[in-house]
Amino acid sequence: MITVLREVIATRYVTPLREGGSLPGVVEADDSGTYVVKFRGAGQGPKALVAEIISGELARGLGLPVPELVVVHLDPVVARAEPDQEVQELIKASAGANLGMDFLPGALGYEPNINPVDAELAGRIVAFDAFTENVDRSWRNPNLLMWHRRLWMIDHGASLYFHHDWARAAEKVHRPYKWDDHVLRPYATTRSGLSDELTEELIRAAVALVPEEWMDVEPGRYVEHLTARAARPEAWLP
Repeated sequence: MITVLREVIATRYVTPLREGGSLPGVVEADDSGTYVVKFRGAGQGPKALVAEIISGELARGLGLPVPELVVVHLDPVVARAEPDQEVQELIKASAGANLGMDFLPGALGYEPNINPVDAELAGRIVAFDAFTENVDRSWRNPNLLMWHRRLWMIDHGASLYFHHDWARAAEKVHRPYKWDDHVLRPYATTRSGLSDELTEELIRAAVALVPEEWMDVEPGRYVEHLTARAARPEAWLP
């Protein structure tokens, strides 16, 4: 698992992506890369970026397919030519560090009736989503892409929703996962609790990747909660 996220500097704001409520945007950076950026100043706030990094890097550590994540440093001047006032205000509110995901050119949204998924991979993704309590992998909004004939997991901002109510988080640590609408349910005919792989070391390493300025609690609280959840997969695994 990586020990630090790469940091890049935004050089050009290309276009907004209006599929999501957070209004992410495509941005070019000084490493000649192109990234889909989620902005710290969006309505969901920094917690969505925290969830993106912890869940995304946990998935990577488990061998699941996630595009590279980077920290994108943004000067609002890069979007000075953007005519949309809403985008301008969002960019101004997001000066500094934001979250970028490697842009996959030509990727297509996952279609469950067209792109069957191997049962083992589907089972691992379902188990992972159950562990992170990802409520946003439904057939309405799969948050999966097909790129070079391979499945890729994106958009984990709606996971880890226990951190929106820390006062009651301990009560929810073993909360069961509702997977009735999970887009991969028809293919997940094998189950994987991931219990042997979800180690405290892996969890601690993923949490450590989050920029300190995005955190509103001690990082150890995430480690404690997720380690306790990992210890009892029978409580949350579908």
